[in-house]
Amino acid sequence: MTITVGKDTAKTRKTLKVGDQSVAYYSIPAAEAAGLGDFSKLPAALKVVLENLLRFEDDGFSVSVDDIKAFGDWAANGGKNPREIAYRPARVLMQDFTGVPAVVDLAAMRDGIVALGGDAQQINPLNPVDLVIDHSVMIDEFGNPRAFQMNVDREYERNMERYQFLKWGQGAFNNFRVVPPGTGICHQVNLEYLAQTVWTDKDQNGEEVAYPDTLVGTDSHTTMVNGLAVLGWGVGGIEAEAAMLGQPVSMLIPEVVGFELTGEMMEGTTGTDLVLKVVEMLRELGVVGKFVEFYGEGLDRLPLADRATIANMAPEYGATCGFFPIDGETLRYLRNTGREEARIALVEAYAKENGFWRDENYAPVYTDTLHLDMGTIVPAISGPKRPQDYVALTDAKAAFKKEMEETFKRPMGKEVAVAGEDYTMESGKVVIASITSCTNTSNPYVMIGAGLVARKAAALGLDRKPWVKTSLAPGSQVVSEYLEAAGLQDDLDKIGFNLVGYGCTTCIGNSGPIQKELSDAIAEGDLVATSVLSGNRNFEGRISPDVRANYLASPPLVVAYALAGTMDIDLTTEPLGQDQDGNDVYLKDIWPTSAEINELVEKTVTREAFISKYADVFKGDEKWQSVETSTGETYDWPPTSTYVQNPPYFQGMSKEPGEIKDVVNAKVLAVLGDMVTTDHISPAGSFKDTTPAGKYLIERQVPVREFNSYGSRRGNHEVMMRGTFANIRIKNEMLEGVEGGYTKGPDGAQTSIFEAAMAHQANGTPLVVFGGEQYGAGSSRDWAAKGTSLLGVKAVIAENFERIHRSNLVGMGVVPFEFTGGDTRHTLALTGEETVTIEGLADVKPLQEVTANITFADGSTKDITLKCRIDTAVEIDYIKSGGVLHYVLQNLAKAA
Repeated sequence: MTITVGKDTAKTRKTLKVGDQSVAYYSIPAAEAAGLGDFSKLPAALKVVLENLLRFEDDGFSVSVDDIKAFGDWAANGGKNPREIAYRPARVLMQDFTGVPAVVDLAAMRDGIVALGGDAQQINPLNPVDLVIDHSVMIDEFGNPRAFQMNVDREYERNMERYQFLKWGQGAFNNFRVVPPGTGICHQVNLEYLAQTVWTDKDQNGEEVAYPDTLVGTDSHTTMVNGLAVLGWGVGGIEAEAAMLGQPVSMLIPEVVGFELTGEMMEGTTGTDLVLKVVEMLRELGVVGKFVEFYGEGLDRLPLADRATIANMAPEYGATCGFFPIDGETLRYLRNTGREEARIALVEAYAKENGFWRDENYAPVYTDTLHLDMGTIVPAISGPKRPQDYVALTDAKAAFKKEMEETFKRPMGKEVAVAGEDYTMESGKVVIASITSCTNTSNPYVMIGAGLVARKAAALGLDRKPWVKTSLAPGSQVVSEYLEAAGLQDDLDKIGFNLVGYGCTTCIGNSGPIQKELSDAIAEGDLVATSVLSGNRNFEGRISPDVRANYLASPPLVVAYALAGTMDIDLTTEPLGQDQDGNDVYLKDIWPTSAEINELVEKTVTREAFISKYADVFKGDEKWQSVETSTGETYDWPPTSTYVQNPPYFQGMSKEPGEIKDVVNAKVLAVLGDMVTTDHISPAGSFKDTTPAGKYLIERQVPVREFNSYGSRRGNHEVMMRGTFANIRIKNEMLEGVEGGYTKGPDGAQTSIFEAAMAHQANGTPLVVFGGEQYGAGSSRDWAAKGTSLLGVKAVIAENFERIHRSNLVGMGVVPFEFTGGDTRHTLALTGEETVTIEGLADVKPLQEVTANITFADGSTKDITLKCRIDTAVEIDYIKSGGVLHYVLQNLAKAA
């Protein structure tokens, strides 16, 4: 990337000398001296954004001096000044589930620009893009030494078309690198290797410039790297594509909630226990659309691994990011993970010179504050459906029984025989126990802790229960390096936690099938089977179609629950099992001390391990190197591919934008409840041959065994639009007592969402969707918006929206609206039989209130006021063009 110097802020450009280095930088103190404002009390997270504006201040970059002065007003106004600004992250991070459709879009844009008379080379990332293939490995094999290799082999069999396409993209596009399969999870690779905390690059004059490392990513847990003082958050693939093509991220100067940590973690607790409490507290406060910054003397005793765990789960507590300022621990981690000494010296000098350093005098202004004494943290889990549903371990058994009564409405104790086995199945039994996800596998303290629990359990003769599917899927190869160096992988193997792959696996629903006889027994008894995972998400239907209750836990507790085999146990008082002599074994008997953990971490988690494992990070193994692909500036779309198809977004578009069209006489596709997540909306996980997506593949001679997952087929819009709103646990309130992706068709009969949408499209009828609170919570799944758009939905009306999904809807040309004045789907008694008209949109302004006319089934009508959630002026332009990528393409075509 080449940095272009802003005209009016050249006076804030200074030189920093660090050892042999001499770099330019944009000085916040110099901006103060120039009279642009008092920025001394800004949180470090906001100073990163301010520096970004200083560096790009120039009419050509849509940043004005008033934008910069607004940050001084923010501090003076007690942490509030929601001015619209244009922010430009330094780089983009992708994973393959969201990355494949993004590259598909770029390839389609190359076709589109050529059709409009332009040059294919106009479509290239202007900012560096790293795509890490981490979402494709599934746990078909587990609990044996062959598991890793067999799962890798199946991964390549299933995904060869996708990998060929990504390899084409790597060769065709500038500034685009691919980290091959089997390397690790994108956020952990970013934390351990890609991120630099302070970046350097040359400007147009060839001078080296230092600036904060920033990024956006096509995965909501991009926030993890904020633990390393790198400002980053998840956006939809659509918004990320716009960013890589040079469009700024349009945003309001956010509020910043300060979260003060004091005290010290007690013996026997983990960073996971801490983050689950943080999630509960911040969800209760409400931080959607806000930054959270952690501060306080407790940070002096909080390892960066724990900080990264807390930052990772920002989407779960609803914040844009959870930021930790640069301090001595930041430098220690950079050094231990193999960063160059010159870089570490630059990070320290730059942070201290430009006001980013946290010391004992760090006391910025915050919009609001929370406080937590880490000495009050106890072992805990969260579940069964939401990450914020915090349960202290001492209360877990009673809480599960209460969930059975109140949530699942099923009795405890009902037993069902499992064919061919000498045990029965009943509600509460743990059928999946998975050490998975970057959230915790990036943390050597909990991973070493899990290994020590396994060691002590195996030594006493304990083993996983036979109905538990166990797995270990680290976020990077470094984890295997230190587990093996400590001799702990052998201990984990003994109780079934063999290595199954390096990727997200269970955390994103790639848990693979459980034993068929178990699945049959669960279905026969309508039982509530459970999973326990060290991940960040436990939404309904996400982990496995056989599992209704999902619990988040630390890796050591995942091992413990695998040994217990049930949630119907108080791990703090009841025995896990018996040793070789028949003596009861309790959790306290196998739980390691902090001293034991720390000693092994110190001995085995080494700088040399990180340097060694990341030496050839882009090279890949022989399998990756042998993948053959096409060449050329535009992609030669394989007509028979069921993985990658040319999407219709840019076909037949003009060079000029239109106007925002009114929604006239629209029918209702779905009426949805509260906390409908992008897991409910976007196709995710496995699917059956009886679904619209399954029928599509069967018609193309794809056997069920080769269906793979929705995520792996995100490059094929035909599959994905058929899976939109098709989650097995979604509830459309238009149909009483029905779960799954169903609605009423034009004739009033029950049918699939997809078939109803196609029938309405054939009739030329626009569609709307109604929702409740926190609509679109969860992952940054761009297909939640793409699928909505392709189904013909013109507006989504909800009580409120989660940040990323609202942005994605706008990016796909779908207008989001919020109820006002106390109106909801309940107060309006919506049944789905209504017709909706929203007029006056051609001249709508950001956040304007508009009138919607609802005609009910009996012919009566009612006008209600909606707030249009097109939040900024540039988003108006996006909607007029049909979406953000259309907007970019039209501008490029004009410049051709």
